[in-house]
Amino acid sequence: MTIGIIPNTTKENISDIVGKIVYYLNEFNFECLISDTLLKLNMTLSDDLKNADFVENKILYKESDVVFSIGGDGTLLQTAYESREFSPPILGVNFGKLGFLAEFDFNKIQEFIGNLSEGKYSIEERMTLSAVCESQDNEELFAINDVVIDKGKWPKMIDLTLKIGDEYVSTFSADGVIIATPTGSTGYSLSVGGPIINPLAEAIAISPLSPHILTMRPLIISHKQTITIEVNSLYQSVQINCDGQRVHDFIPPVKVVIKRNPNPIRLVHSLNFSYYKTLRNKLLWGLDLRNEPNNRS
Repeated sequence: MTIGIIPNTTKENISDIVGKIVYYLNEFNFECLISDTLLKLNMTLSDDLKNADFVENKILYKESDVVFSIGGDGTLLQTAYESREFSPPILGVNFGKLGFLAEFDFNKIQEFIGNLSEGKYSIEERMTLSAVCESQDNEELFAINDVVIDKGKWPKMIDLTLKIGDEYVSTFSADGVIIATPTGSTGYSLSVGGPIINPLAEAIAISPLSPHILTMRPLIISHKQTITIEVNSLYQSVQINCDGQRVHDFIPPVKVVIKRNPNPIRLVHSLNFSYYKTLRNKLLWGLDLRNEPNNRS
């Protein structure tokens, strides 16, 4: 089995972290391909990396059986975006803050590498989204978490008309709207009051950003449905961003069509992975803190 390694090169001591992971992988006779972005740091490589194979990311994604994304959730999202053409299984090693998607903490990865060598893991597919600005360049945008349409630098609200399929839904004024996958339902969408969606539920969440009417609430639709949003603003542009990483400016009026992308991402999990356990541990979901000893008067 060939393991590709994509490190977040902005992280402190990332060369040492990658070196230790390569050492663990070599103990189980895995072949390793490492992103050549690590070479561009002009740092002294650890001894475990001096004879390693460094390749371009595109080659790494094509030739790897599993890709280790080392950093945090943002690194994993970027890795999934870059590798979408080949869709390799991605294993997230958390070297960041929350690590909601990046399941494996660095101090536990050695144990899991042993499980990986024995085939003791699962692969879960997560749905993704496509967005096309039909009023302008028709470039297809790709998102794992969410597609966000917002007012950009304009201090005032924008006007949005929402359609599901061929049916008119609503016209409302707001700062924008979030179209989220189940994976993205625990991200930006959650912070504006959107629902948590189990990844097995193939659904799409539509959550308005600061709507000017109290009755405009989040909406859940089927993954089979197509969303059309027409946007008007008095400003020179509106923004569409994907996963909070790729920002595009468009001249209003804008017509955006969003639907499920046929290519999912694939995440590697341990056999004892529990989505609800992750919710409890990472987001404190469902926990009654009144029953915690430290919170008792």
